[in-house]
Amino acid sequence: MIRLLLVDDQPLFRQGLASLLALETDLEVVGQACDGQAALSLAVQLQPDVILMDVRMPLCDGVEATHAIHQRYPWMRILVLTTFDEDEYILRSLQVGALGYLLKSTPSVQVAASIRNLYQGYSQLGPTIAPKVFAQLNAVPAVKQSEQPNFSEREQEVLALIAQGKNNREIAQALHLTEGTVKNHVTRILNRLGLRDRTQAALWAQRHGSKKHHCRGTEA
Repeated sequence: MIRLLLVDDQPLFRQGLASLLALETDLEVVGQACDGQAALSLAVQLQPDVILMDVRMPLCDGVEATHAIHQRYPWMRILVLTTFDEDEYILRSLQVGALGYLLKSTPSVQVAASIRNLYQGYSQLGPTIAPKVFAQLNAVPAVKQSEQPNFSEREQEVLALIAQGKNNREIAQALHLTEGTVKNHVTRILNRLGLRDRTQAALWAQRHGSKKHHCRGTEA
């Protein structure tokens, strides 16, 4: 059962969505919040698997709430569900930890499917959102093969998992490392690539074809 927290300042939409999702046998709405502050409090209390987050809300907007929740509970999946498709909202939400971005016009069946995919670790972007994200590839520096950083095997493993949308905790589990060690690897990777965040690192890895390696049981 996938435990859901719904965050939206429009009670009618929030309650209607809760009713539709309740029809899915593998989804359970465990809480509802009307703003970002309430979302953080309920995330602490309820420990949901997936959070559906609006962006424009009073007191604390969805971007700020996403950042705060992702920093404290990086294993919680956050799916933005909003009426706003501005580039700034989309990019900021993804940069601070959201794994998906859908518009409220998305049919409930597709929302449910996206929740399941997100729960499994796959990013979800609406059909009008994806082109805006891919356009940002132009902002990520293209590097010639001869100029690419000479990453260690461990750094290549970490970068490949970043490209898959894995957070530090998941990377640590996959590679049998501590989260602190993974964080150090990520910092070094960003510094060597001259990038500001892991979203750009993921785009860089996808563009340049980061290599995948078998996991090892020893810590680097």
